[in-house]
Amino acid sequence: MAEDGGAGGAGPSSSVPASSSDGAPAPAGGALRRGVLLTVAYDGGPFAGFALQPSQRTVAGELLGALRAVDPTVREIRGASRTDAGVHARGQRVAFDTGAGLPTRGWALALARHLPREIAVRRAAFVAAGFSPRFANRGKRYRYLILRDPVRDPFLEGRAWRAPGLASAEAADRLRRQAAHAVGTHDFAAFRSSADARRDTVRTLRAVDVSDDPADGRILRVDVVGDAFLHNMVRILVGTLVDVARGRFEEGAITRALASRDRRDAGITAPGEGLYLEEVMLDDEGEGAWPA
Repeated sequence: MAEDGGAGGAGPSSSVPASSSDGAPAPAGGALRRGVLLTVAYDGGPFAGFALQPSQRTVAGELLGALRAVDPTVREIRGASRTDAGVHARGQRVAFDTGAGLPTRGWALALARHLPREIAVRRAAFVAAGFSPRFANRGKRYRYLILRDPVRDPFLEGRAWRAPGLASAEAADRLRRQAAHAVGTHDFAAFRSSADARRDTVRTLRAVDVSDDPADGRILRVDVVGDAFLHNMVRILVGTLVDVARGRFEEGAITRALASRDRRDAGITAPGEGLYLEEVMLDDEGEGAWPA
């Protein structure tokens, strides 16, 4: 698992396998297979998360269906991160193997015809067969959007967390000051959900930057860059920052929770709707990319 259940640790794989009974035929004539790496963007609102789930609409399910509409022999997809329900992505990475002879431009355009409007392939490149973005991952960047507005904005519903109590400049300053305490290598055991049972909870955050959105001064952006993440780690970190900013916790809460390793010392879990997987940094970006 990662922040959202995905890459960078000893958690379950982000591949979405297809069993031999799922109706996907084997490639004809033992065709040579190669890998394709996709960069995928999606609005997570309508989905129960990235990973396949029985009787649930998921991003992986839509992608696999679209891929098989183009090449019925596709057996599985391998994602970099298993984002939770409601979480968005601008830079999810997904790989699959194919025996079809399409160019990368052909893959991007063909998949566009079969995907719902909430999902888009932004880039396609060739990689080695079996390539897994989970294991080639050298870091991720998440962005969390906080709306400082006393009333709802219908154009930001499901796209940012409207957190009451942050309208003042003093509250925003408290949030910015606290963010710096999370940077570095720490034991983030207090910043994970109860569903994450991994023993190794030490992670390194390279940056936790808080800034105003230049296009909308009501929005605070929290950018978090790290090598790997625990489940709900970014959302609990943001929730703790917000709880300090609006006075529920005293300043120093981040440091105290890191020291205690106790979930009760950290803040609330911020809702998934404000979280975006912005970028997955890979060792191999592939070749023949389209768009270049």
